[in-house]
Amino acid sequence: GVLHEDLRLLLDTHLPAKRKKALLGVADAKLGAAILEELGCPCQSGGVVAEILRGIRLHFHTLVKGLTAQSASKAQLGLGHSYSRAKVKFNVNRVDNMIIQSISLLDQLDKDINTFSMRVREWYGYHFPELIKIVSENATYCRLAKFIGNRKELSEESLEGLEEIVMDSAKAQAILEASRSSMGMDISPIDLINIESFSSRVVSLSEYRRGLQEYLRSKMSQVAPSLSALIGEVVGARLISHAGSLTNLAKYPASTVQILGAEKALFRALKTRGNTPKYGLIFHSTFIGRAAAKNKGRISRYLANKCTIASRIDCFSEVPTSVFGDKLREQVEERLAFYETGEPPRKNLDVMKEAVVEAREVVAEVRKKQEKKEKKRKKREKRRLEALAAAAEDMENSVLETQESETEPKKKKKKKKQQEPELEEAPELEENGLEEEEEEEEEEEEPLPKKRKLGTETVQSDKKKKKKKAAKEAED
Repeated sequence: GVLHEDLRLLLDTHLPAKRKKALLGVADAKLGAAILEELGCPCQSGGVVAEILRGIRLHFHTLVKGLTAQSASKAQLGLGHSYSRAKVKFNVNRVDNMIIQSISLLDQLDKDINTFSMRVREWYGYHFPELIKIVSENATYCRLAKFIGNRKELSEESLEGLEEIVMDSAKAQAILEASRSSMGMDISPIDLINIESFSSRVVSLSEYRRGLQEYLRSKMSQVAPSLSALIGEVVGARLISHAGSLTNLAKYPASTVQILGAEKALFRALKTRGNTPKYGLIFHSTFIGRAAAKNKGRISRYLANKCTIASRIDCFSEVPTSVFGDKLREQVEERLAFYETGEPPRKNLDVMKEAVVEAREVVAEVRKKQEKKEKKRKKREKRRLEALAAAAEDMENSVLETQESETEPKKKKKKKKQQEPELEEAPELEENGLEEEEEEEEEEEEPLPKKRKLGTETVQSDKKKKKKKAAKEAED
């Protein structure tokens, strides 16, 4: 419903002078109201106007000279793309594809690390079987296998290193005592090198998995903060991955979100006419595990409802915040307490009003920070451009100086060339004139320039030569 300047100019140039008598057909009723308000031209929308516009759009290439059907279709396609780009504000920080890939890789890494750790346990268990019972965690076992190596070389000096890995002095002492009375077989150095290298690979994989989980946590806080605050980063990422995207998850009803991930059990129950599943992926959240057996279905239904609300808030809000997720989590906690103790929870309307007030404050703070960052970025850009301009000026000045220094010796050479013909012309002057000039110069008693002095000296030498020649001729 906003009248653009280009459209205003077009209507001003082509509409008749008496605009109130004319009737303009417009597809959008809001745009027609804006034209009527600003230009005073009555507009009509709907009915016959839509059919006329459809006919013009269909036969547009025949109505305009020099326009073909192919170029018209290309123009329409470009217009559609530009309109879609303007409508859909693409933000790099809100991309959920990275979440889908990272959670898939995380699940795959969990399987691989478990498989490799079992292989290390089996392999190193031939040499030190008692270590399996003392240490149950896979990553810690692989670190110990790498650190201990040959159990016969383990002594009191290595007790501190064991404590650093195990984080327990009693366990470290138990490992040391077990190594002294172990029933394991002896192992060759080459086998030990292979076990150590393989266990170091498993340790590096587990460290990479930890870093990947941190990356997933940070991406979830950017893309879906409310969902991650409500149900956790890993479960929320699995829901997004299973749905295909955050937008798809936001479009799902709560009943679908509840059994998302349990499709196999659902179709089996429908086929055999048995009981349908109560929960899918949301079973991994802490709420369902804390609920009693009779309340698991009720709390899963309530949790699915809140997950749907959180995903829609994350998907369609301009500045995503975790305020709504925290409030929804409080509601689920209150519902759990209601099932256990009978204490009535707060009303949803009151909770959402509080959340809206807090969210506005958080959004205002975030926008202020973004504005400050933008100002700082503009200042840095301005300084960079000024520095580049100054550098360009310095370069120009240096180039001009070099050009001037190259042209100065050329001018000096020209001056020397001009002096040479003057010196050649000087002997041809008459003696009387030269003598008169000398007398005048003596009277004035002004210092002559160096060039002039040089000229007079050469003239005098020429005079002496001529006198000598005249004397020789006279003698002859």
